[in-house]
Amino acid sequence: MATPLTADRLLKALRDEGLEVHEYRDWRTHNRNSKGPWGPVNGVMIHHTVTKGTDSSVALCYDGHSALPGPLCHGVIDKAGAVHMVGHGRANHAGLGDSDVLRAVVDESTLPPDNEADTDGNRHFYGFECINLGDGEDPWPEAQKLAIEKVSAAICRAHGWTQRSVIGHLEWQPGKVDPRGFTMDSMRGRIAGRLGARPDGPAPKPPATYEPFPGADFFRTGRDSKIITAMGKRLVAEGCGRYEEGPSPEWTEADRKSYAAWQRKLGYSGDDADGTPGKTSWDKLRVPNV
Repeated sequence: MATPLTADRLLKALRDEGLEVHEYRDWRTHNRNSKGPWGPVNGVMIHHTVTKGTDSSVALCYDGHSALPGPLCHGVIDKAGAVHMVGHGRANHAGLGDSDVLRAVVDESTLPPDNEADTDGNRHFYGFECINLGDGEDPWPEAQKLAIEKVSAAICRAHGWTQRSVIGHLEWQPGKVDPRGFTMDSMRGRIAGRLGARPDGPAPKPPATYEPFPGADFFRTGRDSKIITAMGKRLVAEGCGRYEEGPSPEWTEADRKSYAAWQRKLGYSGDDADGTPGKTSWDKLRVPNV
């Protein structure tokens, strides 16, 4: 039994476990707290979405549908093993389940059969939906199963729980079959092994890529390019924007004045700060690839 992790602590726990985590819209404040309590929390529940496609599945789990408003979970685990956070707080994922199962989760003891639906699970469980059709044929890539393992271990580690605090929806509510395609006993075995080791640490960030210097002749009246828009946004971010409107894709006098301000910021003067980009100042501006 524990107080739910804050959004920041949850995010850190997942990333410290080596997961790739994406934050979807206003997930930090997206919840059903107005409809009932959230916490104390006692475990993690795993589901399958009965959908395919990452973008549409994430949107569905965020929005919900006419019969069941979102969020439908706290995070969506895609086929590649990335986690998409869609809610924080009470979420419509567990529904009513068996109080004997909840007692076993709290005690971290052997799970009894789930033959009653008398207890509010949305209050007590973190929920993660995994993208899978749930037909017994849609494959579960190893990257996705590894992410389920890591998500579960991360939350257990943060709360001091064992693998016995992780259950499937089919172990909670009579009639449910998810997740279908692997056994929860096998997944709990994987989680136990991970909890016995140190976390992997944050996943390495891919190296940033920037636009190469296109040459001084590129910057002339009439030039229209996304590169110029990206350059202008960086100039604004550096406090050198001299735009009344924009920036826009077309090279204008406002771009020249803005770039001249950037050159002066770097310590250039005279002809070296005339607003025409040079390679050294361009590389230091770090204009993102477009």
